[in-house]
Amino acid sequence: MSGMSARLRKFLSRPEATGSQEDRRPEKRTHNLFEAAAAYVSACAEDDQDRIDEAAAWVSPEALSFGVNELACRAVIALARERDESPTAVARTLLGLPAV
Repeated sequence: MSGMSARLRKFLSRPEATGSQEDRRPEKRTHNLFEAAAAYVSACAEDDQDRIDEAAAWVSPEALSFGVNELACRAVIALARERDESPTAVARTLLGLPAV
């Protein structure tokens, strides 16, 4: 179930505030930039625009950019180790560039 529909269901199932009851604020879960980057990149890989938009809203654009960059670096390093190749060779292969 997508996060948006879960939040909508939670909102609709809340008891209504009556009269002078104190202000009820919905619980807001904070996400760190690495959670946002992981969700954003996986949503991009699956071409899921709703999840892309949701993850992009978790952190600032600058933080998301940093997290995506860090994820890319770690992924290239992991693949390079797995393939016993250089990170440069792996990155170029992933992008469909000719070998240097």
